[in-house]
This record gives sequence, C-alpha cells and structure tokens, in this order.
Amino acid sequence: MKYITTLILISVVLTGCIYSNIQRPLGTEFNKTELGTKIGESSNRSLLWLVAWGDGGTKSAADNGKITIIRHADMRIFSILFGLYAQSTTIVYGD
Repeated sequence: MKYITTLILISVVLTGCIYSNIQRPLGTEFNKTELGTKIGESSNRSLLWLVAWGDGGTKSAADNGKITIIRHADMRIFSILFGLYAQSTTIVYGD
C-alpha cells in the first residue's frame, strides 16, 4: 500500500515534467471571436537550457500565414524532460 501511495504522490508532483504539449489562447474575450480564413505559426526553441533560437512573435506568425488582420491568437508549448528541449509556438488566425 505504501508503494502505491508513493507512486501516486510522485505522479502528481511530476505531472507534465517528462512530456507536455499544451495549447492555450492568448486572449480572454471569446464572446464574438472570429478565427478568419488563414492560419500562421512561428516558433522559438531551446535546448539544454543553454541555447535558444527562433522568432516566435505574433508578427512573424502573421507574416508566415500572409495575415494582415489578426483576429485571434493561441500559444502552444511543447516540453520534454523538465524543459531539456522546449518549443513555444505562436498561432494566429485571421484574414
């Protein structure tokens, strides 16, 4: 029984530490959100907590999707082994 309790405690404490892939909105107003017809993405990456590269900004994502009017934006965060490798992606929707 003690083994099971310890295993449950470890799994609760370390939730999302080995692998995490989360997407969340960047805005809070959803009453009349229109996504538009185009999608653009841009990403930043980091490795070993030492080096990072990429342009994950909203403007870069809009340029990649050929979007001139941004209607909504999301953020996707992907992480492996406590952030040993991490990728943060900005997703914009618009026309």
